Amino acid sequence: MNQDHNPNRDHEVPQPPSDGISCLAWSSKNNYLIAGSWDSQVRCWEVQSSYSGITSMPKAAAPHEAPVLCTSWKGDGTQVFSGGCDNKVRCWNLQTNSTTVVAQHAAPVKTSIWIEDVQMLQTGSWDKTIKYWDVRQQTGNPTLSVPLTERVYSADVKFPLSIVATAEKTIVIYDLRKPNVEFKKMPSPLKFQTRVVSCFPDKTGFAIGSIEGRVGIHHIEDRDQSKNFAFKCHREDFSAAGKIGTGGSKPPVEIYSVNVFTFHPVHGTFATAGSDGAFNFWDKDSKQRLKQFSRSNAPITAGCFNQDGQMFAYSVSYDWSKGIEGYSPQTQKNYVLIHAAVDAETKPKARR
Repeated sequence: MNQDHNPNRDHEVPQPPSDGISCLAWSSKNNYLIAGSWDSQVRCWEVQSSYSGITSMPKAAAPHEAPVLCTSWKGDGTQVFSGGCDNKVRCWNLQTNSTTVVAQHAAPVKTSIWIEDVQMLQTGSWDKTIKYWDVRQQTGNPTLSVPLTERVYSADVKFPLSIVATAEKTIVIYDLRKPNVEFKKMPSPLKFQTRVVSCFPDKTGFAIGSIEGRVGIHHIEDRDQSKNFAFKCHREDFSAAGKIGTGGSKPPVEIYSVNVFTFHPVHGTFATAGSDGAFNFWDKDSKQRLKQFSRSNAPITAGCFNQDGQMFAYSVSYDWSKGIEGYSPQTQKNYVLIHAAVDAETKPKARR
């Protein structure tokens, strides 16, 4: 692995979190970026992009009582929702720099998604529920609580489509026009534990990434199942580096978790990033990689495109994929980097 945390020479935001970075999110109204981390803080930076490059400055921070696992923006860009290991979701009003508790679970909150179409907050927890909240009421009670058979690991919404990935490799699909009724429940198309799930921009399916360095592209309707496929990524084949196995065995392959899957908001292409410290841009329709970037010296734990797709933010931070043996607080730091994502890297290639 590269010994440099920033081998692609991307912009590095100042004053990054002091502990592992769990989530990143851009405002849909302006170039404000937030990060949640295991130091129990949510931080916000103002980012500007020009012909001379990207610049950023820290704006504010808000505390939690325990590590933060998820963040999202309200549609108007004035408020941030964040949840985590204190079992609560807080609303951070950036205009007044004040926070209020707007949701509560019986276990850590893994996902918090603002649904602009219905002005509701969806939260998912390790208490095996998905809950919906009208944050204007502040009654402390959800509008709807939907029981699940397992803990929520990842979720995504493109109204009316909602995808929830749980433990035991289960996928639950909802039509949010009837949020209390399962539209479809199915086993994951991948064999190993789910790390991330993301709705297609056209709402016809979802993508899923696992700990086994594999991504699945899956359509919802039965008539589209022939379009489904899976591909390997975030792996290192040592034979490519001139190394061979011993005793005539097959060349070893190092397999890494896929921690990030996020679609480009304009072109419909997507980015993946993983525990190998690499991020790549892909086109699912032509089934090809558009751009491969150099690997950082630590895992990439979160990543997302800004609202026009011109910037890709990602965090370089230890993800405990190698346990305590892989943790070195003296040498491992946490970084939030921003890559200028030009069309030549993210736009689909013309088909032959």
